[in-house]
Amino acid sequence: MSTKEKDKEIAGSPSLSVERLPETSLWTNSKCLLICALVSLASMQYGLDSACLAAFQAMPGFLKVFGYPDPSAPGGFGIGHTFQQLLFSFLTLGSLLSTLFAGPFSHLYGRRPALLLACFLTAFGTAIQIGTSSAAALYVGRIILGIGNGFLVTFSNIYCAEVAPPHLRGVMVALFSEWVCVGSVLGATVTNATKKWLGKASWRVPLGMLFVVPVMLSAGVWWVVPESPRWEVSRGRHQEGRMALERVRAVREDGKEGQQRLEVEWVEMVKGIEEEKRLASTVGPLDMFRGSDLRRTLLCFGVIATQAGSGSWFYISYSTYFMIVSGLPVDLSFRYSILKTYIGFIGVNVGMYLMRFVMGRRTLMTTGAMVQGMFMLDMAISAITTEAGTWRARDSLMACSALVNYAHNAFVGVASYPVATELVSTRLRPYTVGAAISLGYLLAWLTSFCSPYFINPENMTWGAKYGFIWAGPNFCCALFFFGCLPELKGRALEEIDELFEQRAPAWKLKSAETSVVSEAIEEVRRRRGEVGEDGGKAATVEIVVEREKDV
Repeated sequence: MSTKEKDKEIAGSPSLSVERLPETSLWTNSKCLLICALVSLASMQYGLDSACLAAFQAMPGFLKVFGYPDPSAPGGFGIGHTFQQLLFSFLTLGSLLSTLFAGPFSHLYGRRPALLLACFLTAFGTAIQIGTSSAAALYVGRIILGIGNGFLVTFSNIYCAEVAPPHLRGVMVALFSEWVCVGSVLGATVTNATKKWLGKASWRVPLGMLFVVPVMLSAGVWWVVPESPRWEVSRGRHQEGRMALERVRAVREDGKEGQQRLEVEWVEMVKGIEEEKRLASTVGPLDMFRGSDLRRTLLCFGVIATQAGSGSWFYISYSTYFMIVSGLPVDLSFRYSILKTYIGFIGVNVGMYLMRFVMGRRTLMTTGAMVQGMFMLDMAISAITTEAGTWRARDSLMACSALVNYAHNAFVGVASYPVATELVSTRLRPYTVGAAISLGYLLAWLTSFCSPYFINPENMTWGAKYGFIWAGPNFCCALFFFGCLPELKGRALEEIDELFEQRAPAWKLKSAETSVVSEAIEEVRRRRGEVGEDGGKAATVEIVVEREKDV
């Protein structure tokens, strides 16, 4: 049976085609793209902080205050592994705590208040860190900054997933990775400029950049960004939800096709959320582990956990210091950190293109985990087959590290949040995504806590051989993506809810049929008088839906 014949059969009329709506371009959705880009600015805070902290551990001005003199160490100063562990652990602890409360907070107050609260907390935590020379006060600032960062990461991704058109959701949620790279580039550039300063300004100036995100984001959220229309509908506020949807779509009154598409999307959203309420009337953390939501929760947890499993947290936290203890001079390590961030930025853009036009999420993530695992293995093998300190060893280390960073940003890094946010149901999205990110931060803390023992000169002194530890988990992640992850590219969030209710195996969900879109189009036509009571077509308007194809 042809696609058009299937469409007619679903419609119940031999003259009606209702299965697919035409895809629209990024230009048509430019307002939604700009709103998502503004909300995704939240992740720039994470990129800035990670780049700065990775550099501070090799910065004499910072080590004079929080380290100790060590003539045998590169740069003349050393840093205790306990201080390193706590510096990252307290940030992770704060993020973990905030993401655990993301679900209840969002259910009661929405996405916008959560982002505004996060802006205040990150600014407050930054101010504490800049104004202190005490390790204890620095830890307090890290915890508060972590609490704000946890909310920023969770709610920026949830918001973008809920307002983006289905066929552009991957690109718009992946803006998270784009801003992380921008923050990393800025952080690496500024720390490279201040690395030789011997005063406290060497690390306080880079930390001052952390004020940029809360100031710009809070202004944008207050004046430009509407509340999530799906949250409004879930709270029974249909009028506010419709107004929010119209604001993010920016449909002109004289644009008949745009108005029809908006109407279909609205009806589909309302029908999907009402059906979800009918099937499960309660909203709470325990609901994540009931019925079909259990499978969705486990998949979401697995996708977020693979970020730690890929070794990205180790590389983010200790990249500059890792280069130094692996044999690179201090100046070269700082310059390389800038190059690394640019390579990662290129990787993100390549990954967004691949995810939009070339392949689906499942193929992208499976390929990326395999490639990253091989580069980790290459880096470790190179470390044991070349003489430490030689230019051959240094070139090999820089090349393999750059390829690892590129592979992560182009594959798993760019796709993990789009996949994690679309896997879960609308009513439980803040609970499930928040809990998954909490798990991710817990694994990040474990990585940050253990890594110094492997790479520090005063402990195991593995250096680049640490890549052996991460090659295996990357290959395991590839098996998880290939065997368990369904392909949901181009599906509306309400379609995804319907697919998981069918309880089909992962490899069958890609081609499974859904009815929510067809029913929404039929409802719109009945409202407009385009379909008579007998199912015949009463007007000449043709609505065609095209689901995004996976190459």
